Amino acid sequence: MEKTLAYKPQSAWETYADAKQRKSMEALAARYIDFLTRCKTERETVDYARERLSQAGYSEDFSKERVLRPLRGKALFAARRGSEPLEEGLALIAAHADTPRLDFKQRPLIEQPGVAQAKTHYYGGIRKYQWLARPLALHGVVIRENGESLAVSIGEKPGEPVFCIADLLPHLAQKQSSQTISEAFEAEKLNIILAHSPKTVKKGKDKDAPKEPVKEQLLEILHKKYGINEEDLITAELQAVPAGPARFVGFDKALVGGYGQDDRICVFTALEALLSAENGARNMAVIFWDKEEIGSDGATGAASRFFQYCVEDLARAWAPGTPASHVLLHSRALSADVQAALDPDFQEVHEKQNAAQLGYGPCFSKFTGSRGKYGASEADAEFFGELRGLYNAKGIPWQTAELGKVDLGGGGTVALFLAAYGMRVIDLGPAVLSMHSPFELASCADLYATLEAYRTFLEA
Repeated sequence: MEKTLAYKPQSAWETYADAKQRKSMEALAARYIDFLTRCKTERETVDYARERLSQAGYSEDFSKERVLRPLRGKALFAARRGSEPLEEGLALIAAHADTPRLDFKQRPLIEQPGVAQAKTHYYGGIRKYQWLARPLALHGVVIRENGESLAVSIGEKPGEPVFCIADLLPHLAQKQSSQTISEAFEAEKLNIILAHSPKTVKKGKDKDAPKEPVKEQLLEILHKKYGINEEDLITAELQAVPAGPARFVGFDKALVGGYGQDDRICVFTALEALLSAENGARNMAVIFWDKEEIGSDGATGAASRFFQYCVEDLARAWAPGTPASHVLLHSRALSADVQAALDPDFQEVHEKQNAAQLGYGPCFSKFTGSRGKYGASEADAEFFGELRGLYNAKGIPWQTAELGKVDLGGGGTVALFLAAYGMRVIDLGPAVLSMHSPFELASCADLYATLEAYRTFLEA
């Protein structure tokens, strides 16, 4: 068929239209829903990836052909040796495992009229009102004084209690209704209700009644059920996340709805791509970082030297004498992060010709940053052209996108941290609707196309 002169994005639904492909798409979406339901924190995500990789023969011994290295339970590097010399670089896919949420403060417990609550500090970019009046689960880890670690996941299983932040009833919200969103919803009022019943004392013993009876009762429950005290909470990492499973959305089950798809949809597809890619010439690698939602700083973020150290150790094991700097400079990378899908009800915030659409495959974002490309990483035309030719030859649907109108939107990814090594890197990931909300939406067709795109990149 003769190629038309004009460009038109190809629907992934049309590309993967036969019954066998649709069956594979549905099976992949079902596995992805299970993954989203099980992995609601960066620790749980890294544990999942580490288990899958270990089952596939990946080892922390870098002399092996398949290697992995976790860092503090929050970041993970994995690589697979190909037939090419390592000096030719890596085919790398980088994603992040953290998502917006509510973190418990260091001293979280307070009592206010009728309830005991936990004070929180929000993590990443959230719209605060979306977290009110909805079931929340608690995930994380508590470290006792003796160093013992207690994994926490409460509010997910049938019969377990959930937690919530109360919202103001409309009858009393007239003033709030006239305020801006930032004025109406204060971060210091994102207090999670944990308990309501007070500790009681025997009649005639009123002088022994605790000053904070609900908090006192809560502490006794925590000690009896979990063996922890209030001081243990100071050194804990506890996160409040939306309770409940991810789900298919719509009569046709064509969408997946769930918490944390930014950026766990890319973690899932990158992991699946590495595990299913055929052995070949390329030296393949993935890295899953933490802290992207708050600037990528910290020991487990992309601004750290964790990736560099892994490549240095890889070079020493696989190609003694080859400088790690040479490997990094000759590597090619996909910054695997989601893009904002064209919102059907708020189309005016997008520049439609350059907006991503659900169901049209993963999105290339040639540059990131905002308002004049500040804070951007921008891919070179040659690398973008190579990938375009590769995906066209393989019949993989793709599209281009930028995040909103020029002076209204913008955002960053981990791409600039990889570009700092001189490697070629471009953002590629599926479009997501309701991004950063407690219930994000992604297309099953985009999920399938993104896996195909990542696997093809690793194998090419």
